[in-house]
Amino acid sequence: MKCLLIDTSNQPLSVAVMQDDNVLSEINSNIKQNHSTQLMPAIQQVIGESQIAKEDIDAIIVAQGPGSYTGLRIGVTVAKTLAYALNAELYGVSSLKALAATVQDDKRLIVPIFDARREAVYTGIYEYKANNLVKVKEDQYLPIQTLLDLLHRMGKPYVFVGIDTEKLKDLLDSEGIPNLPKAKYMKKLIETTADIHQFKPNYIKLPEAERNWLNQQNKN
Repeated sequence: MKCLLIDTSNQPLSVAVMQDDNVLSEINSNIKQNHSTQLMPAIQQVIGESQIAKEDIDAIIVAQGPGSYTGLRIGVTVAKTLAYALNAELYGVSSLKALAATVQDDKRLIVPIFDARREAVYTGIYEYKANNLVKVKEDQYLPIQTLLDLLHRMGKPYVFVGIDTEKLKDLLDSEGIPNLPKAKYMKKLIETTADIHQFKPNYIKLPEAERNWLNQQNKN
């Protein structure tokens, strides 16, 4: 299988081309620049460096969310467009699970986090069982203190993962590993193919402006 993998779920950008389990080319960047200007040049670069014709790509794998509203919308839209144009299979992967997968062979609970502001995060809880990364708790939006209370009740050692662990370290109570997402890790996480026409980002929590608009509509 020849795959193009895309993760624009937050500020970091990660794009890769793989053939089976081999990475042929990848770009991982944390430049503060809009993905609308970064993504297509990055895709063209990794495809060119991989020496695989774009028509030979069998699958598009994309981080489906949660994460940045704009980042997710751009990544999913490009993935759907390319899957349709190239007649390739489309797969969506949790962006939190993809981040958790950057920590390997760890016996602790793995807790990926994205800053959602106001002392809240997008998070999930994962762990390795028989060398497979499995979901322990669903991806969700949680106040940080609620997440800590949940982890304490579970009674297992845990580690937080993601670049946002650095700016949130004063609110966290365990080790943080400031890993960037790397799209190549999504290859082992794919499950069933997605319907290109029905596939949507998993925002989990609507942007504040959209929530306010919906609330106003409900009042009318």
